Amino acid sequence: MKAMILEKFAPIEEKPLVFKEISPPQPEDDEILVEVSVCGVCHTDLHTVEGDLPQVRLPIIPGHQIIGRVKELGPRASRFSPGDRVGIAWLYSTDETCEFCRQGLENLCPEACFTGYHVNGGYAEYIKIREKFAYPVPEGFPDIQAAPLLCAGIIGYRALRLSEVKPGQRLGLIGFGASAHVAIQVAVYWGCEVYVFSRSADHRALAERLGAVWTGTLNDNPPAKLHSIVNFTPAGPTVPAAMRLLERGGTQALAGIYMTPIPEMDYQEYLYWEKILRSVANATRRDGEELLALAAEIPIKTTVETYPLKEANEVLLRLKESEIDGAAVLVVREK
Repeated sequence: MKAMILEKFAPIEEKPLVFKEISPPQPEDDEILVEVSVCGVCHTDLHTVEGDLPQVRLPIIPGHQIIGRVKELGPRASRFSPGDRVGIAWLYSTDETCEFCRQGLENLCPEACFTGYHVNGGYAEYIKIREKFAYPVPEGFPDIQAAPLLCAGIIGYRALRLSEVKPGQRLGLIGFGASAHVAIQVAVYWGCEVYVFSRSADHRALAERLGAVWTGTLNDNPPAKLHSIVNFTPAGPTVPAAMRLLERGGTQALAGIYMTPIPEMDYQEYLYWEKILRSVANATRRDGEELLALAAEIPIKTTVETYPLKEANEVLLRLKESEIDGAAVLVVREK
């Protein structure tokens, strides 16, 4: 099979992903082999390639927003049939027995494995996974529209829930890339007033088209305090800047897997009045199932730019430079 493989960490400007032909994986036990159609491109992929994240096992095939068709079944697999369309997300497997898994917090499982991080991901023609960790994908979404839902969508949805925003309240979204442009559609559907902060004029324009009542940068003051904020950026200085925008009792949820150091904050100015600052760590299968059902109900439309698999390095560079409008998707197999 053809794949883009990371053999050593390097700045994306050096094009560290190598296009190779390798043997496809073989499904065992309750695994399925999936023939990949498309794979979304995520900021986590960029952090993986550039060596920002710990415990990445090299060599690795990145990618965790995967849409494809079941090709083969392992001997104990029965949930899907060959030809079924499935999605594979960031959560690849858990131990299913630890205290976190038993509480429905499998995203916190110490033995969790993640797609394109611990195990080979979707920048390739084939991937295998235990069938219980794959998602049936509702009809009504083309593959390229569905792919961004598998990470950007799921993590954005969980971040919305953990921000504790309620219908009718004011919600701030900081950064407006792939995840935020899905999250805004859910928030608008819930009846929230959405305020978007982005350095990119193009991204602010997209936010307005998707229903934002106000857009600006973190140097601007919105017309009212915000009940909840989801911060999608990896930039630590945005955290205190956002805390000052929160209403009393408000919550800022940090949706990224990576964050530069957060500057020292004055307690009275930024945290008093029972404001909450919390991280969002991965997501559960329940988050994915709820998001996919909601996406079909709304329905969510993703803004997508498509590229061939061989251009993964170039796409990640565009992502790094904030040149992607919405989400980027690698087309692995042309129909």
